[in-house]
Amino acid sequence: MKILFLRLRVMWRRFRHGERHLQTDSRQYATQVDALMRRANPFYSWQERANWIIDIVQWLRHVPTVSMLDDDARLRVKQQRLAFLLEWLDTNRDVRRVVQATLQKTLREAAGPELFCATGLPNEPAFFSELTEHAIKLVLPKPPFEADLSSLFTALFPTAEDADWLLALDTQSVAKIWKLIADDGIAHSYQQQIDEALIYLAAMILADGISKAFRQKLDPKMPLQATPFMVLRRELETYLYVTPRDEAALRSVRMLIAVCQAQTDRIYAHLDEHGVSVSLVYRVERMRAQLTRMALLTDLRSAIYGTEGRVAESNSGADAEPGAGQIQALLGDLIAAHHQRSSARGLIQRSFSLLARKMVERNADHGEHYIARDNKEYRAMLKAAGRGGVITAFTVLGKSLLSSVGAARFFEGIFASLNYAASFMLISAVGGVLATKQPAVTAPVLASKMGQLHTVEGLRALLSEIALLLRSQAAAVFGNLMGVIPVMLLISGLIRLTTDAPMMTAEHASASLHSLSVIGPTPLFAAFTGILLWLSSLVSGFADNWFALRRLREALTHQRRLVFVLGAMRAERWAAWLDRNVAQIAGNVSLGLLLGMTPVLAQFFGLPLDVRHVTLATGTLAAAASSLGWQVLATPQFWLAIAGIVSVGVLNVGVSFACALTLALRARNVPARIRRLVFRAVLRRFSASPRSFLFPERAVVSAPESSSLQADAADTVSGEASERAEPVLPPEPSPAPQHRPGRRHG
Repeated sequence: MKILFLRLRVMWRRFRHGERHLQTDSRQYATQVDALMRRANPFYSWQERANWIIDIVQWLRHVPTVSMLDDDARLRVKQQRLAFLLEWLDTNRDVRRVVQATLQKTLREAAGPELFCATGLPNEPAFFSELTEHAIKLVLPKPPFEADLSSLFTALFPTAEDADWLLALDTQSVAKIWKLIADDGIAHSYQQQIDEALIYLAAMILADGISKAFRQKLDPKMPLQATPFMVLRRELETYLYVTPRDEAALRSVRMLIAVCQAQTDRIYAHLDEHGVSVSLVYRVERMRAQLTRMALLTDLRSAIYGTEGRVAESNSGADAEPGAGQIQALLGDLIAAHHQRSSARGLIQRSFSLLARKMVERNADHGEHYIARDNKEYRAMLKAAGRGGVITAFTVLGKSLLSSVGAARFFEGIFASLNYAASFMLISAVGGVLATKQPAVTAPVLASKMGQLHTVEGLRALLSEIALLLRSQAAAVFGNLMGVIPVMLLISGLIRLTTDAPMMTAEHASASLHSLSVIGPTPLFAAFTGILLWLSSLVSGFADNWFALRRLREALTHQRRLVFVLGAMRAERWAAWLDRNVAQIAGNVSLGLLLGMTPVLAQFFGLPLDVRHVTLATGTLAAAASSLGWQVLATPQFWLAIAGIVSVGVLNVGVSFACALTLALRARNVPARIRRLVFRAVLRRFSASPRSFLFPERAVVSAPESSSLQADAADTVSGEASERAEPVLPPEPSPAPQHRPGRRHG
């Protein structure tokens, strides 16, 4: 209620006075400024003087919390306060001298190199050390100020918007501030500290640039003295101490900074091709930030020395300090960099973005093998999924036998994990397909094509890709079910014939039917299983990236003991096979462990979580129904379990696909506008032809149907295409699908 009253008061003042409420209230400002300025005392301790400076800047930055000012109006209020403060000091000369002495003494005693070479830059040598430091700063209170200009600077500007305020200051205000806070001695001291910061940054860049991890990604045969990082250090020292005003030396330093930045691009290209290391990405990011800071400090130093030289030659004075514009740019960059680097979330995103993209791309490479693009491949997918369903029936049998043993819950989870992992490995070995493993590796294939929506043809191709992808999912699910149900019924019948007893007891079978009912936690467990399926795909991509990063194929090919045992040719073939299949092995083993051990660990912590996999659940339903007899088909419990199986299949595929697609879109920086466009187009296509998302299309498509699909795509993209400069081309008939030999379904 109080806030509402204050808002109404502000609105009334704006209506009554218009823009006059933005004008400075001289009497109120004069009282506040007088109280602040008379607190100045050069004989106070450095801590007290630093707190006084912080209070001054907070007064300048202050804008009422309950206000209807936009960003420009807030900026004008800050500038008006600064102008009033400077005018007040010009009027009160006695107070100005005390304030000037206090400010200059504080800056003279503060150590400055860390402000230029550490503020806004990563400090720790490794990623996890930096992450730990961020966490400690969030939890523990900050220590009191020392005579450190970097700590004072970060306390003066606590928000990223302060950079806009500094950059918006006019030249006259900057000149007045400089005359107030500094003299020739302070200027000379900070010029020396800028030189020290440049040397420090060059040393840090050199230490990383000549390290083994960097040289292996660039040119390991290049002599150290010839590397651009070593040359940058030598040229920088020459420029700073031998020829500080030589334009040629300055151009040489700037050129070498650009060359070193190009070297970091080469390292990124190498990582993008051969595997990503988070620690190396962090070090490269730190080097790029240090090179950018060196470029800013070099520009500032050249502006100061170059302007001084021209002023001395012309024998004319200047009101503004040399390099005032570069100082503003540097301070603005320090504020922006500090707030960007102080975020732990931003640190994680910057360090893991390249790894996420690499994992997505590797999953996309594997996902291409799971897309059926014509009738022949659709039938092949059904057959491969049928083989997977047959093996899954024996997996259900093994799970039933393990549950009847009565082992401890932990060992039951271990044995279930081994059962799942062995089953998934066998499915891959025989060329089978497990339906719910597909979405996590096929979604990145879809995300990789979302950046090509420039024309109607691009949208039509993406819609066709979505239809093919979902059609492949449907084929895999249908094949799994057609394989697991008859085999499970056959196994149950053989057990009844040989043992004269059903596969499950009546109590066990009824409990299995009840656990699969759609009325209950089954949908929740199915969605949770979809997340586990997505996590297994992440493990698969991570293992593939790790294998490539460590160059294990070359290491195993030339491993002396392995070559001695197998021979050179067999060792090379074995290493190549492992390189091709390490992702599948890691994905199958991790999925088995997740399905088997996650319920055990969840129950250990008191969480009633379980897993529901559509193929395994269907096999369990078939075993339970065969054990209870044909009369179970007339019970509501059976049909509730059937509905539960449908929900399990939809949620397994949907949640896994959604998680993988979200990660892929974020890794590829696909804009939200493109995602909304695709979503609307898919809904329109599905409402027009739902059959195309489940079953293969006929070989011959009639002309009216083809033209209607083209019209749908054109109508959907027309609104978006009008915003872009690229023309929308007329639709063309898609080429006839071609069979691609050598497709793997493992």
